[in-house]
Amino acid sequence: MTDQFNPAGITILVVDDEPRLRDVTRLNLEMEGYRVAEAATGYEAIEKLREVLPDLIIMDVMMPELDGFAALKGIREVSTVPVIMLTVRNDERDRIRGLDLGADDYMTKPFSTPELLSRVKAVLRRTFTPAPARRAEVVVDDELTIDFERREVIVRGQHVTLRPTEARLLYHLVNNAGRLLSHETILSRVWGNEYRDEDHYVRLYITYLRQKIERDPSHPVYILTERGMGYRFKEFPTSP
Repeated sequence: MTDQFNPAGITILVVDDEPRLRDVTRLNLEMEGYRVAEAATGYEAIEKLREVLPDLIIMDVMMPELDGFAALKGIREVSTVPVIMLTVRNDERDRIRGLDLGADDYMTKPFSTPELLSRVKAVLRRTFTPAPARRAEVVVDDELTIDFERREVIVRGQHVTLRPTEARLLYHLVNNAGRLLSHETILSRVWGNEYRDEDHYVRLYITYLRQKIERDPSHPVYILTERGMGYRFKEFPTSP
């Protein structure tokens, strides 16, 4: 990681109702140089969010009183801090629910320490490294303007904020307008090699982008599907 990702300057909040798992996760993160705060419940996580202002949250789904999904919903009402969700259930519906609520990644227990540390670095890299834009602002047509510097799109006069991963995905699509990008290429460029088997991330984030920029997401005109192959952004006139 580059200097801006110096672990000594990164605070991670670990949320789990099992003290042993919190301890193991904390020790491994601290050995990498991260600062670590802990919470045992969803309610405590929301309180600690305000107190310690973490750069990343690692949160278990299955917790008493307020589960991880409910806590994530509360967090997203006040913060865009990246969140990695943990669960013992390898259920596609759980993954989709977590990502729909605003999670940035999803890991199934048990997982290895190297895998967790790799995912932490990947999420932080996506969050803090802005997508390099050839032009800060891209005018696609009369209805859509993209401002990569501000991570927002202007859709029919309305300003819509993009999440970091959405901005990176849109950047690669737009700067390859008219060209097919395979699922593998998108995963590698947007998420990193750690995610080479996570095709569902591409599908979900394409859906999120379409909901934000398309007039009718079910009949897209900007982000087009090449069935079984990948996606391409429609060709548009570019300024000299």
